[in-house]
Amino acid sequence: MNDLIHRLAEIVGPTHVLTQDGDTAPYLTDWRGRYHGRCVAVVAPASTAEVAALVRLCAARHIAIVPQGGNTSTCGAATPDTSGLQLVLSLARMQGIRDIDCANNSITVEAGATLASVQTAAREASRLFPLSLASEGSCQIGGNLSTNAGGLAVLRYGTMRELCLGLEVVLADGRVLHALSGLRKDSSGLDVKQLFIGAEGQLGIITAATLKLFPLPDASATAWIGVDSADTAIHWLGALRQAFGDRLTSFEILSEPCQRLLDKHQAGRLPFIAPWALLIELSDAGDSAELGERLTMWLAEQQMVDGVIAQSEAERLKLWQLREDMSETQKKEGASIKHDIGVPSSAIAAFIAACGDALQAAFPGCRIMVFGHAGDGNLHYNVSHTRTDNAALFDDEAAVNAIVYDQVAHYGGTLAAEHGVGQLKGAWLARYKDPVALSIMRSMKQALDPQGLMNPGKWLSQI
Repeated sequence: MNDLIHRLAEIVGPTHVLTQDGDTAPYLTDWRGRYHGRCVAVVAPASTAEVAALVRLCAARHIAIVPQGGNTSTCGAATPDTSGLQLVLSLARMQGIRDIDCANNSITVEAGATLASVQTAAREASRLFPLSLASEGSCQIGGNLSTNAGGLAVLRYGTMRELCLGLEVVLADGRVLHALSGLRKDSSGLDVKQLFIGAEGQLGIITAATLKLFPLPDASATAWIGVDSADTAIHWLGALRQAFGDRLTSFEILSEPCQRLLDKHQAGRLPFIAPWALLIELSDAGDSAELGERLTMWLAEQQMVDGVIAQSEAERLKLWQLREDMSETQKKEGASIKHDIGVPSSAIAAFIAACGDALQAAFPGCRIMVFGHAGDGNLHYNVSHTRTDNAALFDDEAAVNAIVYDQVAHYGGTLAAEHGVGQLKGAWLARYKDPVALSIMRSMKQALDPQGLMNPGKWLSQI
């Protein structure tokens, strides 16, 4: 063991090899505190060459590697097991912005760069990197790619898969895939970078990426609208698309229980409470006042429970903060069984009705919190109080999940829309995913990681 630590220190420097319990502890528990592990060490390389050297060393010694970015996974995707034999490889030192090509609207960054730092670098170049998440101050680009993160603006800009032009990846044998292309059009064979987006570090370690940038919008219009039903909410989505096209950047929904929870813990900040609240944002070049006037005129012709339009950037940020605070506010009420599901937007209302009825029949009085990115069909669907209190909540988890995921499957959806699968959902993925797709995934794992050393114990090991 001492020899291994010595070899690790030779590669990254002794100060970047952590072995003491107090030093490694922050890397061994997932963001939700659900998974806890142990490790032989935590190493923090500073370059792709150092990552490759570490991987070659581990391959020679049959030591498993758990890549870790900002450790914001909600599914235990970046947590080692309890054996104490796995190596945690932190990308936190690899934060460089390698290149910004404004003419090509692209940026090349290292995997350890935080999402917020990439947004800032783009903004300083008068460009927009549109991925936006509540954890953007701590989540890292490598992790965003590894889970195919989505966030608040998928409706207009797409997920990380759509935002990624090229990747640099260290493979399980230490070879480096050099594919940091800024091309938007390339028909020269298979697009191999796609294998690593959404793979959660199980096929290789992403060390850098070339990402799309966009013109920086200088006009926005933001409204918080109350409507009477989920059906009406989805009708509004279609109507807004028809009226404003790709100026519609975000379309978020919050159920009445979500609003009441926000009102309880954030008294005075909620404009009103309605059966469903919509957070709508338009963005474009030009003048915000003009765009706001167009939205105001359109809203005047619609049926709604209530509504407010932000009149300043400060008011806009207050409305968005309500949405961003939803997850943390719910945590104040205790644990919940969380689902990061997706269904076609057209099926959202039917799914909500059917799944709610099924859960209430099985667990009368349970509390269901529904909020999320309705514009792309991604809902955060959280269930608590399946009994009189939450003391035995997770005893009911399998039964709750079966109800929710059965309904998701019925409506042609997915059980993992943007947070990944990790160790939490592997068995469920095996139950619902197309068998041929599962077979292809297993073949890719065997081909690229025959020793099974890349982030073992996660979903590719469970399907």
